[in-house]
Amino acid sequence: MKATTLCSLLLLSSLLLPREATATVSCAIVAAKAAPCLSFVTGKVPGPPAACCAGLQQLARQAVTVADRRATCHCLENSVRRFAGVQDRLLSQIPTACHIRVSFPVSLNTNCDR
Repeated sequence: MKATTLCSLLLLSSLLLPREATATVSCAIVAAKAAPCLSFVTGKVPGPPAACCAGLQQLARQAVTVADRRATCHCLENSVRRFAGVQDRLLSQIPTACHIRVSFPVSLNTNCDR
């Protein structure tokens, strides 16, 4: 469950950033930054922990190119698929709750290649 939530959060982070050239953000970094969000996206706590929002905000700042954002998104997407328990309705609340601007709906079904 933890990896699923982490992946979802990472996917969200990558989607929030503009897309451009080559990726410099590794899946290990994405997972580490998104890990604190697992308790929220699985419904174990009522809101995202501060560490969750801080990690996702850092990812958003680091993923400056299109390639960075896509890579981050794919890291999150692949992680989410490996675990059960991530709730789409909670995942979609992350941008607002963490004050991260996104131009698309955040979902378990987000397409990283768009």
